[in-house]
Amino acid sequence: MNPQRIVVVGAGHVGLYAALRLSKKLNRRRAEIVVIDPQPHMTYQPFLPEAAAGNISPRHSVVPLRRELKKCRVVSGEVTKVEHARKTVTIQPIEGPATELSYDHIIVAPGSVSRTLPIPGLSERGIGLKTIGEATYLRNHILDQLDVAAVTPDPELRKAALTFVFVGGGFAGIEALAEMEDVVRDALKYYPELDKNELKFVLVEATNRILPEVGPKMGAYAARELAKRGISLRLDTFLNSCVDGEIVLSDGDTFRAETLVWTAGVKPSPMLDHTDLPRGPKGHVNCLPTLQVADSDGNVLEGAWSAGDSAQVPDLTNPGGWCSPSAQHAVRQARVLADNIRQVVLGGEPKEYKHKYIGSVAGLGLGKGVAHVYGIKVKGWPAWFMHRTYHVSHIPSFHRKARVVADWTLAMLFKRETIALGQLHSPREEFTEVTPPVQRPAERPKVDA
Repeated sequence: MNPQRIVVVGAGHVGLYAALRLSKKLNRRRAEIVVIDPQPHMTYQPFLPEAAAGNISPRHSVVPLRRELKKCRVVSGEVTKVEHARKTVTIQPIEGPATELSYDHIIVAPGSVSRTLPIPGLSERGIGLKTIGEATYLRNHILDQLDVAAVTPDPELRKAALTFVFVGGGFAGIEALAEMEDVVRDALKYYPELDKNELKFVLVEATNRILPEVGPKMGAYAARELAKRGISLRLDTFLNSCVDGEIVLSDGDTFRAETLVWTAGVKPSPMLDHTDLPRGPKGHVNCLPTLQVADSDGNVLEGAWSAGDSAQVPDLTNPGGWCSPSAQHAVRQARVLADNIRQVVLGGEPKEYKHKYIGSVAGLGLGKGVAHVYGIKVKGWPAWFMHRTYHVSHIPSFHRKARVVADWTLAMLFKRETIALGQLHSPREEFTEVTPPVQRPAERPKVDA
């Protein structure tokens, strides 16, 4: 009997965990598992704020695919088309022509991208926080602004360089804001030219509260703690424009800022536009609680599966609702999805995904946090410790866990590094400046004998 081919599109939380579990549950005589992703690693996104703050090395917040998925075939490329009617995917590798690959089962989990709005200036000025590259860039950019402020004779430029705007009051926005505020205040001790009273951190949130995942009381506590640190919270407020760094808010306030971080939600990957899979009103792949892809009438598309940020999965603990696009759901769905595919391959029936809510934890900078776990509300250092413990327990592999703990331990023993490595973003610039272009001699025309 030929092994069934299981293609995994995307190596995020769902793709990596599902492939890893399938490779342990099904031997190679039963299934061939192919994982396709343009990146050679999975980014553990809850660690991005800490990677931006320098608490964790950027390399330690990503998981190498080939090291973890030793029993899988890893393809470095981008899926440009899924034709489930033919059960084929089209792959554009890093180099070379596109190829088609057939499959028996497919896990469509390309994840999500930043949900942006048509705001003037956003595409030119905004910095996202969805990738390790963006986290590294954010850190270098913010530290560069301190250098700019320390030397410029222009008071308006100085003020703009020391103004940092974060849009979005969810986990990503609040944790990034709190971590970077810690970084800047720590760095100021090396800048005698700057005064901490010149710093201006602004959070812009369209709703009337922050961190809704930890509940209203803990969200209100987090807001009070951030306000005590001098952070301006603009709730029920929208960003109207940011052309040339001129921040215009819906509450009428206008000011200049050289840093604008956008973390206002996510939307399904645009890759789904190139599939023939049924989708919900917001573009997610339509799924049953078994994580099988189904049409609007509930008819299952045999061999098609999805989960995570790109999927619309019914929340059985909240009838009529959908599972939120969180890492907690993605990891748990990946396990159920892998077990269901195994059951189907072996001739069994899939089970429904039902998530028992445990709670949520959020970091508010070094030694500070909030948590709402099993109905218990925790704040301060204990919540921060719970936040770190939870996430280090969920990043794959002992190797990565050990490196992250080592980073944290060293950060406690030594002073925080406040070095900007801005040349990382244009490493060849200096070389090209000192290497003049050489005009190639024109080829001599061929003369017929």
